[in-house]
Amino acid sequence: MSRRNIRVVLAYDGTDFFGWQTQKEGRTVQSVVEQALAKIHKHSVHVHAAGRTDSGVHAAGQVINFFTDLSSIPSEKFTPALNSILPFDVRALESKEVDESFHARFDAKVREYRYYIYPRPIVPPYYRRYCHWIPYRPHLSRLNRMASYIVGTHDFTSFSALGDPNPSKVRTIQSAAFFPQGPFLVFRITGTSFLWHMVRNLVGTFLMLDQEERPPEQIREILEAKDRDLAGDTAPASGLFLHRVVYDDE
Repeated sequence: MSRRNIRVVLAYDGTDFFGWQTQKEGRTVQSVVEQALAKIHKHSVHVHAAGRTDSGVHAAGQVINFFTDLSSIPSEKFTPALNSILPFDVRALESKEVDESFHARFDAKVREYRYYIYPRPIVPPYYRRYCHWIPYRPHLSRLNRMASYIVGTHDFTSFSALGDPNPSKVRTIQSAAFFPQGPFLVFRITGTSFLWHMVRNLVGTFLMLDQEERPPEQIREILEAKDRDLAGDTAPASGLFLHRVVYDDE
């Protein structure tokens, strides 16, 4: 029986999930997606994801792939088939057949994350699950000067999580900048890959340095020190979105 490799773009509200990756206990995005695919296929189906988002982190453009042995479902029809089974906090946005060699994680060239900050005295309840509320307005120009220092290839040990299993903390950041979008201040960052909690640790440090009115150049000093204790607190997961993943064919 022939098999096809199917690529799917997913969006999800991460609030009620214990992250992407299947665990022994706790509801995860991977587990509900694989459960939906098992109902469609009548047997277990394993999926690969472009990024393993943490507990509470959202996605607007997560990419997965899986192999199907069903010839009765056209590739684009996996979108409505999945959405008829998935819970409402996970949606398939599009699906298509790709080359058998495609792997959502290993073939990704660029990952883009966006972090949403709500810098106002009061946060409306309908925003609170999808942003980090701070009751003041930070200095946009200062934040962008800080962000400029992390672009390029650096050792991000100072912005890694305790217990991060990655043997190398060197990562390449292609772009990093803050910009206003409606009522939000958005931090957009693109890179080949990221460490565990790295984006949230960067945001927490940027905000700490801005609030304490310390010079933006201190970001470079914190980077070079390779010392997590010098950086700021980890920003809440609620503001972080895996925005999109780019591959060679895009």
